Amino acid sequence: MGDMNGLPVFESNLNLRDAQYEHNKKAWSSIMIEFEDNLKRTTSEGSKHSTSRHQTRGQLLARDRVALLLDPGSSFLELGSFAGFGLEDSSPCASLLAGIGVVSGRQCLVQSHIPTQSGGAWNEFTVVKQNRMTEIANENDLPIVALVQSAGVFLPQQFRVFHKGGQLFRDLAVRSQQRKPSCAVVFGSSTAGGAYHPALSDYTIFVEDQAQVFLGGPPLVKMATGEVIDAEELGGARVHATVTGLADQMATDEFDAIRKAREWVATLNNPRQTIEQLWRTLPPRYPIDDIFALVNPDIRKPFDMREVVLRLVDDSRLSIFKPEYGRNLLTAWSKIMGLPVGIIGNQTPIINPDEASKGAQFVRMCNQQNLPIIFLHNVTGFMVGSKAEHAAIIKKGAQMVSAVSCSTVPHISLILGASYGAGNYAMCGRSYKPRFLFSWPIGRCSVMGPDQLSGVMEQVEINSARSKGITLKQEDIKDRVQGFRDSVQRDSSCYRTSAHLLDDGVIDPQDTRDVLGMCLEIVQSPSVEGSVGHRALARI
Repeated sequence: MGDMNGLPVFESNLNLRDAQYEHNKKAWSSIMIEFEDNLKRTTSEGSKHSTSRHQTRGQLLARDRVALLLDPGSSFLELGSFAGFGLEDSSPCASLLAGIGVVSGRQCLVQSHIPTQSGGAWNEFTVVKQNRMTEIANENDLPIVALVQSAGVFLPQQFRVFHKGGQLFRDLAVRSQQRKPSCAVVFGSSTAGGAYHPALSDYTIFVEDQAQVFLGGPPLVKMATGEVIDAEELGGARVHATVTGLADQMATDEFDAIRKAREWVATLNNPRQTIEQLWRTLPPRYPIDDIFALVNPDIRKPFDMREVVLRLVDDSRLSIFKPEYGRNLLTAWSKIMGLPVGIIGNQTPIINPDEASKGAQFVRMCNQQNLPIIFLHNVTGFMVGSKAEHAAIIKKGAQMVSAVSCSTVPHISLILGASYGAGNYAMCGRSYKPRFLFSWPIGRCSVMGPDQLSGVMEQVEINSARSKGITLKQEDIKDRVQGFRDSVQRDSSCYRTSAHLLDDGVIDPQDTRDVLGMCLEIVQSPSVEGSVGHRALARI
């Protein structure tokens, strides 16, 4: 990209004292109150009774363990914090705290079981989250430090957990073969699957008189063999440090265990270079909280994506690609926290044929220049109708989807408003495997909006009944369609999709620049390299 100062500064055109912007800010107020309340619920570590009982045993809470592991002042990019949120048979944070932070100067994927929730047992969404975290660690060449205290499979959900749960152990074995290091620090009782986790990690640390690891605890041993033995003698830290060899280190207490984990990270070869420009970049010229004025939280109302971008990029400098062509799609080069990046954002929610062609070309050019791409979603889909069809919207839309699919530079997606239908695919939705995907609290993701979907379903019901010679009562149709609309409205909500791990978290819009900056730093390793085919096509 060269020197950032070579990019032009863009002036904001907003008069934020306009009545509409004041209305937008007021509308955001209740949304952010709900966000803060939901965040408090999902970051809970259990009831007051369970957390107090845990602490009276001399054990630290999961979030305290992670905080002590990280370098002083290190940011922590928490991932999947809304996993399982509001779903039956799940738990806050899916009983697994996970994210990326700096340990002994090295970025690591850190995860901690939350033992104050069902003993840290894995429910269905714990497993889905665990597997996603390992995927993130592998893609970004991150060591894994796991703070283990788990009862293994949550038995009432064994059918939904067991079959997916084995992937963790396979992933750990494959990571070792690929020289991607992992460490398990065992703080308490870890049974069955909880025992295999440290066993398949490269390095293990056990807390003396506290960590206990066995395939079957004393009650199961007695039932299976008749042997009577206590937990410490069966599989305590000293047994594994002196007899079985499973423990590579034995710590005197939890603080010593965390210190030993930091020592282990310090021994690793660190291929990452410190990115000094992160600390000497110019911030945007406009405050980030302007977003609450310029973005209408009613996602049916479009907003100016360029104005959002000016509040995210260094010194509000941009180089816009094809500014007068395909104007509904913003394509630009800039820097965030000193790191060069390509940005694709929906200026209006519809992608026309020109926008699709422009987007495909821009993706190829970012691959030619080895630049990560940030996708800022506010898209309802591709244009429909005879004019769009005759202008080859299918062919050109497919070319954009193909360009995104074949791109090999890291992608980071952020759902600001709507992300519907094939527009989600073209903008690198979950199935197109962005390195990271986050949502704003107003974000919605579905095949189409609730109004459109319910309208289509109404026509389908009427036409189906007519073809069968059946006359439907208008009230019955209305009730069924309303029920369907309500379910779509619920399932497209950012909290619902995040609960199912269809994104990596719901973030405060004011944190957007910081989150994107951290992600851009993380994806620099192992390398940012565009596909050969894309580099060749970009030169044509």
